[in-house]
Amino acid sequence: MITGINHITLSVSDLEKSFEFYTQILGCQAIAKWKKGAYLLAGNLWLCLSLDANTRTNPAVEYTHIAFSVHEKDFQKYSDRLIALGVKKWKENVSEGESLYIFDPDYHKLELHVGDLCSRIGATREIPYEGMVFFGDGLKVLFGIE
Repeated sequence: MITGINHITLSVSDLEKSFEFYTQILGCQAIAKWKKGAYLLAGNLWLCLSLDANTRTNPAVEYTHIAFSVHEKDFQKYSDRLIALGVKKWKENVSEGESLYIFDPDYHKLELHVGDLCSRIGATREIPYEGMVFFGDGLKVLFGIE
């Protein structure tokens, strides 16, 4: 049975550029670095950067992305700083909670999000998505309710 996300590995075309982006711009903590990779912490998430000649050269067309949590009190200053540094956006936020949708140097789609699953479910219980169904076991885990 899955107990959580162990780590996320991103293919990168330029290790130095990506290392700088994730540590100096996003603020991830550097743990280790070697010729073809690096281990970082994004909060408590283990993030690996792996040098790969096959790394994408354009954004993927689908919605798949990685969302990182940001404290509400820090969100505006943090997102303003990223935009001022020239980080490119790939989408405008239309969902619950503040979000900034950005690209990394290799066009991986990232989201910086205020909120969590509990706040999302709370919002969608008030205004459900079309055809949305809630499952009692999952709600029990999140809220202790049926």
